[in-house]
Amino acid sequence: MRTREESQVDTPRPGWLGPWLKGYPPLHAPVPLQAVARQGWRLQDLPTPVAVLRERPLAHNIAWMQAFAHARGVQLAPHGKTTMSPQLLRRQLAAGAWGLTFANVHQLRVGLAAGTRRALIANQLLARAELAQLLAFRRQHPGLEIAFFVDSLAQLDLLATHWRDLQAEQVGEPRLDVLIELGDRRCGVRDHDSALQLARALRVHPALRLRGIGFYEGLRATGESAADAELMQAWQQRVQTLLDAIDAEGLLETDAQPLWLSGGGSAIFDLVTPVLAGQGAPRLGLLRSGCYLCHDHAHYGRYQRVMDERLGTPLGQPSLQPALEVWTQVLSCPEPGLALLNAGRRDLSFDQGWPVPVWHLADGLRLGAPAHWRVDGLNDQHAYLRWDPAAGCGPQVGERVALGPSHPCTTFDKWSWMAVLDEGDRVVDAITTDFG
Repeated sequence: MRTREESQVDTPRPGWLGPWLKGYPPLHAPVPLQAVARQGWRLQDLPTPVAVLRERPLAHNIAWMQAFAHARGVQLAPHGKTTMSPQLLRRQLAAGAWGLTFANVHQLRVGLAAGTRRALIANQLLARAELAQLLAFRRQHPGLEIAFFVDSLAQLDLLATHWRDLQAEQVGEPRLDVLIELGDRRCGVRDHDSALQLARALRVHPALRLRGIGFYEGLRATGESAADAELMQAWQQRVQTLLDAIDAEGLLETDAQPLWLSGGGSAIFDLVTPVLAGQGAPRLGLLRSGCYLCHDHAHYGRYQRVMDERLGTPLGQPSLQPALEVWTQVLSCPEPGLALLNAGRRDLSFDQGWPVPVWHLADGLRLGAPAHWRVDGLNDQHAYLRWDPAAGCGPQVGERVALGPSHPCTTFDKWSWMAVLDEGDRVVDAITTDFG
């Protein structure tokens, strides 16, 4: 029978890491998160699969993007849904982010706990409970600034009904701020007249106050400079037309100025920022990019190479650097040209392409993965690593291989913690995630 102390080893504790987490050394006692760096762990001490972040590119990306936004005359409101990590959200705020963006009210709770007092919810809210929670947050955090997206009169009618119910319980609440979302393919108003009709309705709405405009351009981005520049010229015209109409009719209240203008920006942020900065009337441009923090090895990497050409970034000095890796181990090499790794869809994103082999450990040395290695499939717990035997050798059974995710968002939500490594593969920190 296990002793009481031994049983507690596997018991989750708030603020602690322990063997209940995948990737944690299974025979090591639990440790407080802030004590991880003192354990003397190295990458090889962590069981696979394990997700890790590289400190140097992580720090580089945070500083680079903050400087980029400042130089372009906009503010960062990075999307917290990428990582949902309190530690990383705090680092972004400490580096100078204006605030944070989230997709729903639950995510906002994590941001408030991380210290933000300015936030966008880049999505439509409809439920009475969501409205009530926003009001509760505002009472709990005096001075809190929040805005969410609206895109239909039906949404405004629903929220007006909920507001009347809530006002019967809590009299005298100031209205909530919203951005009109201009849309294309996803949520958002499709035409100018409907958007202007919303702005007029908000001028007299009992619950909501117009604060600005939001849009998301990413679904039509191609990674081709000419096409993406044309795309953003169309967005510029669309946004400016609505701004001019709102200004002409005086639909933005004096105490809601300057107007907030927010765009997505993860894939083509260099083309989005001129739209946000704009010309003429004062505005606060808010860039919602979230994936810049850790970048990736494929999906956003492809966009970045084209963007670096537009920016004139020197070859070999990319603006953003991949910081996220998932380390695996070779379980089996059952036939020539095939290795089965012990990580799969439960551990890695696959919605924007297969992960990319980036490193392997051979004789204790971390080496770059050969260019002819590729992953061409994932099961729940397996990755299929293939190579042409005529082109070179593959990894051996027991060898460790690092995979670089394509699209980091849907890798973070598969991990409750990640180790942070220095260039010598020493564990110097750790982060946790809170996806609920």
